[in-house]
Amino acid sequence: MFEIKDVLETTRMITENNLDVRTITMGISLRDCAHPDIKVTAQKIYDKVTKKAENLVKVGQELETELGVPIINKRVSVTPVAIVGESCDAASYVPLAKALDDAGRTIGVDFVGGFSALVDKGYTNGDRKLIASIPEALAETQIVCSSVSVGSTKCGINMDAVAEMGRVVKETAALTADRDAIGCAKLVIFCNAVQDNPFMAGAFHGVTEPESVINVGVSGPGVVKHALESVRGADVGTVAETIKKTAFKITRVGQLVAQEAARRLNTQFGIIDLSLAPTPAIGDSVAHILEEIGLESTGGPGTTAALAMLNDAVKKGGLMASSYVGGLSGAFIPVSEDAGMIAAVERGSLTLEKLEAMTCVCSVGLDMIAVPGDITAETISAIIADEAAIGMINNKTTAVRLVPVPGKKVGDRVEFGGLLGYAPVIAVSKFKPDAFIARGGRIPAPVRSLTN
Repeated sequence: MFEIKDVLETTRMITENNLDVRTITMGISLRDCAHPDIKVTAQKIYDKVTKKAENLVKVGQELETELGVPIINKRVSVTPVAIVGESCDAASYVPLAKALDDAGRTIGVDFVGGFSALVDKGYTNGDRKLIASIPEALAETQIVCSSVSVGSTKCGINMDAVAEMGRVVKETAALTADRDAIGCAKLVIFCNAVQDNPFMAGAFHGVTEPESVINVGVSGPGVVKHALESVRGADVGTVAETIKKTAFKITRVGQLVAQEAARRLNTQFGIIDLSLAPTPAIGDSVAHILEEIGLESTGGPGTTAALAMLNDAVKKGGLMASSYVGGLSGAFIPVSEDAGMIAAVERGSLTLEKLEAMTCVCSVGLDMIAVPGDITAETISAIIADEAAIGMINNKTTAVRLVPVPGKKVGDRVEFGGLLGYAPVIAVSKFKPDAFIARGGRIPAPVRSLTN
């Protein structure tokens, strides 16, 4: 039973500390939409998404009003389109991306995820067609997001796919150059991709998921920072315990929203993803949490240790509050979406190399980082390979979302708008990995994964 002080505290977290439900994401299986004629497949996809999720936005708005909890995004994720499209006798899957875009805009959601392929160990014909379609698909749609999984702890890393994804990122940037390469902001390359992630751009509805499901992502960097202000000067054990208790409260809010949304939409409740997902708004920053813990500036010495503690405490608090914590739960460290991260880059304390070190302990990886437009495809591939290796060896999800902005150089500023915010263009090593990337093949899985 909630006491009045709990209600008042939750109200304060919402009104003063930017607590929100970042997304209600409905996962929808499209496996029954496969057909040899791509036009038929596209129509079946449109029909199923618009039918299954027709009330998603309405229910989200109702819950916002009734519970007083802001729900920032309503989203849909679908079965990886490479799987659905494989039965089609077509060279390109762009028509399927357009069907998803049309469906999403018809029902009024913010994003649709799942224009995806899983090629950890190798390609099928459908995988090849989907990956080749990504640049055009992202250039010609508004709300469709794409992801490709290139490795896992069990399978190793598909270096042929890594090399190809560097070229895909560059081509996507070129096709959306008039919009500061915004297509790349809708493309994520994963290692150890998870099947129930509600966050974009990497969400897809995994093959082990039910016919449809509601997954909810909650956030609250501002809430955590405010809680830590009350324990200034305390030891790190007290800091961790404070984060854990705060994460517990945030998760309970998310579970209430998730269960009620699933009930009203006549579908299954899946998971709560307790990821501290920042925004460009002041007071809603993971970097500011790290600085509250005691760092002069995020990126300086001690950053990785502080982030490791934060991530672990968030997960522990979430698991205390719900038996169904999943997705990517932890702390996100995107640059463009976090005012504190942006400031750290601008003051010189946060570099690409330090961000890579931080991904060893954070929730995902190198996220929403603007890089010079003249970066080569091979260098992008090598950055993807480095991040995938961290994920593979540490048995954790890692990802890369780089935005090479044509015509921009180090120090320039790129405006994305909305939750994507803006980003300073960050420096990349000048040393070339071309010969390594050209080798291709597959990096073997680590030995310990073979004994599990």
